[in-house]
Amino acid sequence: MFQKQILKNGLRIITAPMASTKTAAVLIAVAAGSKYETKQNNGISHFLEHMFFKGTRKRPNTLAISEELDRVGGAYNAFTSEEYTGYWAKVDYKHLDLALDVVSDIFLNSQLEEKKIEREKGVITEEINMYQDMPMHYVGILFNKLLYKNQPAGFMIAGNKENIIKFQRKDFLQYLQNYYVAENTVICLAGNIENNIEKYFKDIKIGRARPKIKVQEKQSKPETLIFHKETDQTHFCLGVRGYSLFHPDKYAMSVLGVLLGGMMSSRLWIAVRERQGLAYYVHTDIENQTDTGYLVTQAGVEHNKAEKAIKLILKEYQRVKDEKISQKELQKVKDCIKGRMMLELESSDSVASFVCIQEILKKEILTPEQVFAKIDKVRPEDIKRVANDIFQNKKLNLAVICPKKLKLQPAISLE
Repeated sequence: MFQKQILKNGLRIITAPMASTKTAAVLIAVAAGSKYETKQNNGISHFLEHMFFKGTRKRPNTLAISEELDRVGGAYNAFTSEEYTGYWAKVDYKHLDLALDVVSDIFLNSQLEEKKIEREKGVITEEINMYQDMPMHYVGILFNKLLYKNQPAGFMIAGNKENIIKFQRKDFLQYLQNYYVAENTVICLAGNIENNIEKYFKDIKIGRARPKIKVQEKQSKPETLIFHKETDQTHFCLGVRGYSLFHPDKYAMSVLGVLLGGMMSSRLWIAVRERQGLAYYVHTDIENQTDTGYLVTQAGVEHNKAEKAIKLILKEYQRVKDEKISQKELQKVKDCIKGRMMLELESSDSVASFVCIQEILKKEILTPEQVFAKIDKVRPEDIKRVANDIFQNKKLNLAVICPKKLKLQPAISLE
């Protein structure tokens, strides 16, 4: 499915040919994100991502960068997460050279002009305002804050307005020097590809990347964070601390998450939406990072029905602790996970992401078949054991967005 090459400078290049597609995708990932920041520079990873689209020597402004890919109908963007930042483009395979030229240019040669930095501060401030005006999105940010408090893992990826206003060009140059180096970078080509990728990245910087500080997990009782805002619904995230990317039970936790709230026939969808009509959306997500992990259920409900919905979710958490899942239901969940992965991996950009993110986080890439084999090994007793391990009162967390007048103070507890 893929080939991996490590250059003398430490740059990792992965190619994933796909004979059945007429598209090609390139993704550059750097092991740097909000978990690598401090309180003083929180938001710089995301801000830098923005600045890479503001101009190079060859393409002096945003218009010059975007027009080239727009002319061939290309898709392109960038993203910042807690542990990595990515820059990508997807094109008709005949235009792969163009995509590589543009993406490598912005990655290696962005000018980071002071006047453009000042201008972009307004853009990012409005992005932060936008997230705060989206309770369905912002409640997830609050859940992270509740779990990790004043650690980088609890920081908002977009940063805070106070930091955004203070950033100067020298801050970005220092950050580039600390993290945007060959050994900290992975480049992936996927799709209908025939290309010499090395020539585009021969000028990448060489150096040692700074490590991130390991997250400290500290909790001894259920914790709640309530954020007051005038909304038409109460939005909440109810979840527990779980397993990291390297934990042997991460696959069982993934199966557990889909069982609870990862499909329209999941237990929580049926219990909360179909039987009680409490929510339009309710879903359970799993997060596995290099040193943290959690399971969380999110829903938006009528204000006066929030406590009822929370109790229903806790009841389903308790049920999976007490009762062993049937083989039939377990097989349905496994087949759902595998089927979804196969659908996602039909596109070249998804394949690029699938292999590149594994490499940047683990320095190991599993094929879909290897992932499926690990999913297939999960047994009913594994689900019950993992549920009893993570669904404990001392690991419970609830983040809520609701109007102040509601005076919501839900008690969260498992039996």
